[in-house]
Amino acid sequence: MSAMSSMTDEIKAALIAEADPERAPAQQAYMKSAMPFYGVPMPRVRELARAVAARFSPDLAAVEAASRELWDAATHREERHAALALTGLRVAKGRLELAGLHEYQARTGAWWDFTDEIAHRIADLLDAHPEEAAALVRAWSRSDTFWVRRLAILSQLQRKTRTDTALLTEVIEVNAADSEFFIRKAIGWALRNYAFTDPDWVRLFVDAHTLSPLSYREAIKHL
Repeated sequence: MSAMSSMTDEIKAALIAEADPERAPAQQAYMKSAMPFYGVPMPRVRELARAVAARFSPDLAAVEAASRELWDAATHREERHAALALTGLRVAKGRLELAGLHEYQARTGAWWDFTDEIAHRIADLLDAHPEEAAALVRAWSRSDTFWVRRLAILSQLQRKTRTDTALLTEVIEVNAADSEFFIRKAIGWALRNYAFTDPDWVRLFVDAHTLSPLSYREAIKHL
């Protein structure tokens, strides 16, 4: 058995050991998920994945392989969240080599809990490789999959003064007319988040652009 398989097996075993069958149905209903849950709280899922990984000290290639294996073979939703937790390990943080994996997981996960978690990884990419990552985000903002476009829109959450406003403007402008709820919500969220850093910029932005009522309401919520 490979070290990678051993690591993924240990993560699955750790999740099963902490399963809560009484909690699981409510989690599944809340997430409207076809995939069942073990009933493990998300913070604990990340904690368990990191703890197992620490015992294996994986390099980047092993992290990517384990994340893909957990993701593709998942029978329960927490296994996919554990896969995402692995991509947040220090050895994987801000690594362009994982950009394809991030896109793949957003595309195939196709739901907000996965996409919004992956957005943190893209923020790390933008910090580590501004030009290369911005080019990826621009391409993703025009994807044929709206979850990938949502990923692009949310890719600068919590970047605060490091926010690339030209990039934020572009990814919003190419999606502003989209009728998809999760795109409209993402636009509003991205603007609302940046408003804590530069409220004047956001005021000028919403005045200069035609946004959906949902995006607009979210954007100005704290202005």
